[in-house]
Amino acid sequence: MASAWQSVLSVHQRIVDNGDKRTDPWLLVYSPVPVALIFLVYLFVVWAGPRLMKHREPVDLKVVLIVYNFAMVGLSGYMCYEFFVTSWLSSYNLLCQPVDYSTNPLAMRMAKVCWWFFFSKVIELSDTIFFILRKKNNQLTFLHVYHHGTMIFNWWLGIKYVAGGQSFFIGLVNTFVHVVMYAYYGLAAIGPHMQKYLWWKRYLTSLQLVQFVLFLLYTGQNLMADCDFPDSMNLLVFGYCVTLIILFSNFYYQSYVSQRKKQKQK
Repeated sequence: MASAWQSVLSVHQRIVDNGDKRTDPWLLVYSPVPVALIFLVYLFVVWAGPRLMKHREPVDLKVVLIVYNFAMVGLSGYMCYEFFVTSWLSSYNLLCQPVDYSTNPLAMRMAKVCWWFFFSKVIELSDTIFFILRKKNNQLTFLHVYHHGTMIFNWWLGIKYVAGGQSFFIGLVNTFVHVVMYAYYGLAAIGPHMQKYLWWKRYLTSLQLVQFVLFLLYTGQNLMADCDFPDSMNLLVFGYCVTLIILFSNFYYQSYVSQRKKQKQK
């Protein structure tokens, strides 16, 4: 038992020692333990929340949701701007851009927006809590829990080891998609009378799918190129995007194609 514990400590030490020294002092970055604890608490909330709410009335979160969603629009817009402008000023190469681990202002600016992107994934766990409090348990799908729960690990690895370089493209595209997504959620939270203006929900799902295909092509190209960026990170993103494309495609089919077929049959 003691030797197993020593092995765990040794692995943990290697993880923390081999990270980006610039980002180590930042919140939740130095060790994987805090993120792992957040993940375990998240899973517990997903399991216990619906049970605790079973005999309670849904919580009215209209004002909270409006403020939260439009705040996320603002945060996503800020990150999208920072990813774009910083990569432009740094003359990033779209096909191959190694991480600049120096402390020059532009390198640090990119690292900081990468941290905000990681932290935004922690904030987004609130989406699940809102579903539970509103008793929208039908939205607590495997896709939802899997995507939210794993993104904090994926981007912890990003901010810990590759805060910049090729990582910027994922942050840039995803924050743009999230501007659109949280704008939709914010408008929907205003009330049922907004539904007539939200006919574009289907296209939002399509936009999410397109981004994963872009990431798949981007990381696939990077894997074949001779680029000084860790293949392990590209492989991780490539494999992850395959799972998301499968899950989101199934969601799209069940939500739109299958429903349309049922309506025609009726």
